[in-house]
Amino acid sequence: MKRLELLGLEHIGEIRTGDLLGYLIVDACSRQGIELGDNDVLVIAQKIVSKAEGRIIDLKDIQPSERAKELARELDKEAALVEVILGESRSVIRTGGRALIVETQHGFICANAGVDQSNVGLKQVSLLPKDPDRSARALREEIHKRTGKSPAVIISDSFGRAWRLGTVDVAIGIAGMKAIKDERGKNDRYGYQLKAAVAAVADEIAAAAELVMGKREEVPVVLVRGFETEKREDGSAQELLRPQAEDLFR
Repeated sequence: MKRLELLGLEHIGEIRTGDLLGYLIVDACSRQGIELGDNDVLVIAQKIVSKAEGRIIDLKDIQPSERAKELARELDKEAALVEVILGESRSVIRTGGRALIVETQHGFICANAGVDQSNVGLKQVSLLPKDPDRSARALREEIHKRTGKSPAVIISDSFGRAWRLGTVDVAIGIAGMKAIKDERGKNDRYGYQLKAAVAAVADEIAAAAELVMGKREEVPVVLVRGFETEKREDGSAQELLRPQAEDLFR
């Protein structure tokens, strides 16, 4: 019988710039009587990674450009916030409602470049890690130093979707596993050769973990156990990005 477990790690505490987040995660596991294994997956909320890396901006320190002021009037947003979003973006894809749909410096297509005002303090915003894959690798290395184990690591964030309401957590950084399970060319139980069987397993794991994290539950890390990941030391969230030539929504 297949079984998938999602174990929320609680009481990690407020994260500050320079904290060794991997060590704090190991300590949280110890307090809850959890022994990490090489086949586990740790899903870590982007917000605490950004806090540990000092990716927090005080909007009072931002001088908005004329372009930011114009977009702010159009979208009914704070001009300083729009300036930060533009600074994190390669290009603006769409504007509408109160959102800027942009391509981030990482290549992600998302609302407001992942700049987030929640759970960071008034007049402050968090930015996505500069290199989420590198952040995931560093966390995995910290955990290995403390435990001798090398679980896969996913850094997750909430993204909207062009064709459905609501947000879903996705993987923005990955270490120690493949992001995609590709079964094209294999036969199903009836002998049909699969042609479109490409599953974004890292996104699926991130979305499942968010059910335990929630938005207000103070559970920023979830241990996923029982999922058979395909190990890959150079796994990357970049594997999940659709090439622009194949993007039907731009």
